[in-house]
Amino acid sequence: MKISTSFSPDNECTVFHGDCASLLSRIPDESVDLIVTSPPYCMGKAYEKASDNLDTFTESHKQIMPEMVRVLKPGASLCWQVGYHIKNGVITPLDFTIYDLIANHEDESVSNGLVLRNRIIWTFGHGLNAKKRFSGRHETILWYTKGDDYSFDLDSVRIPQKYPGKKYYKGSRKGEYSCNPKGKNPSDVWDIPNVKANHIEKTGHPCQFPIAVPQRLIKALTKKGDFILDPFMGSGTTGAAAIIEGRRFAGAEIMLSYQEIALQRIFDASNGNLAFRADAPVEKPNRKNPVAQKPKEWS
Repeated sequence: MKISTSFSPDNECTVFHGDCASLLSRIPDESVDLIVTSPPYCMGKAYEKASDNLDTFTESHKQIMPEMVRVLKPGASLCWQVGYHIKNGVITPLDFTIYDLIANHEDESVSNGLVLRNRIIWTFGHGLNAKKRFSGRHETILWYTKGDDYSFDLDSVRIPQKYPGKKYYKGSRKGEYSCNPKGKNPSDVWDIPNVKANHIEKTGHPCQFPIAVPQRLIKALTKKGDFILDPFMGSGTTGAAAIIEGRRFAGAEIMLSYQEIALQRIFDASNGNLAFRADAPVEKPNRKNPVAQKPKEWS
């Protein structure tokens, strides 16, 4: 597969070095099937300016949202994954900011064009341990569609039934299995491990999400050959997931070092050489393992 660094509508994959506005300006109207991204939270990371704050976050989104709607096909989806802006111990839920911005955007193509379908909670078991509040263990994905005529392939993302042998106990179907043999709906709460130091997908990017998150969205909301866009590409996770699932991709990244990471990961994905954690239920610890047992001296 050829990976390009300059955009053309005919590209199978574009890994663009520059800001998302520059990439968006090159993308034709109504040509994108799905946008999946996680934007910077303005918390002083290396790829953010020292002056960036919540106002910067809001204003930048006001500017790019009309362009997002412009490039999306009718019925296409936009999935915005965000967490919390934290400063001086005060948290701001960024999905509230995004929801309010879209609902009250001065451009009607945004406020009337995007319809919220799900507020998905992505939860994970590990992270920084807080001392003056409960430790944060979730982020949020807002799934919007451009209009009402959209597709949703539930069968592609079903997960194993908890009680596959359960049967109806009364009524006309008494004695029949009550579960779908293909599995169950994963619901709007996703338990997927985040990318920490020992995660198989870990790169040099400080805020990397796991492939399983965009992969599930890509499988459910698009089909083979569709065009996926990530305007804040980072380490190329969405791009790698898109290629793994047989979709086309374009992404933008302003930092050259992260673009290079993205190039390598997407290249590895195209050759089947990228190591990643499969989208599977989280395993419970084996209590026979000493590290999973409570130390005797704590008793």
